[in-house]
Amino acid sequence: MTDELTPAKSGNRYRIEALAKGLDVLRLFDESVTSLKLREICDRTGIPMPTAFRVVATLEESGFVERLPDGAIQPGVAVLTLGSAALRGSSIVQMSEQPLRHLAEETAETVNLGVLIGDQVLYLARLRNSDLVTANIQVGSTLPAAYTSMGKLLLAYLSPDELAAALAGHDFARDAGPNAAATLKELGERLATIREQGYALQDEEVAAGLRSVSVPVFGRNPSQPAAAINIAVAASRHDLASLRGPLLGRLRQTADDISRRLRSA
Repeated sequence: MTDELTPAKSGNRYRIEALAKGLDVLRLFDESVTSLKLREICDRTGIPMPTAFRVVATLEESGFVERLPDGAIQPGVAVLTLGSAALRGSSIVQMSEQPLRHLAEETAETVNLGVLIGDQVLYLARLRNSDLVTANIQVGSTLPAAYTSMGKLLLAYLSPDELAAALAGHDFARDAGPNAAATLKELGERLATIREQGYALQDEEVAAGLRSVSVPVFGRNPSQPAAAINIAVAASRHDLASLRGPLLGRLRQTADDISRRLRSA
């Protein structure tokens, strides 16, 4: 049991190390990693095999992971229940629902709400236009922040140290569209422009055929966005000038509406 009582490296005296290890295991799973063998879990987390075995067994008992016939581990139904409850209870999702629906109806385009989680943007709300040619993105999906309009926008508001920490593990050669930034330096130049203009464009950086424009949503802190919203379009229907024009104007109105709701909540 010694490993579970190891003093926290973070300096938080209230930290429960065994719980932290369990959360580290759950964080391994995403859209691209849906199952892992126990050895892979050990390799990716650095958790010793005996401890990883106990952590997985505990998560399995509670329904947070399931064991496949070949012995691999995958997320269980209990994780979905928690995620669904978190989204339903999120004030920003609740406050954004009506303005985003109006925006989707007025523009007939896909609209999204997202937040920054490390080097990923997490989709909290998505109203999709069926004509949009894109990957199977849905609520709970994540995409590399460095390539998305919402992700770039939120990265642009980070301090240099925060930005370096957020992108420490980002691989610029992975999952990139044809116009994505290829280096941290190139991305930094794009973020500087975004900070100056107050909005972010995505021009086939996520995938060919897809463009979007994003603006920040602010809560009680007027200098740090609580989230970002965007309008995503097919490149065949809208050029960049179109995104900078009426669509950006309507998007900003919606962001202002959501921001007012958050501040008065």
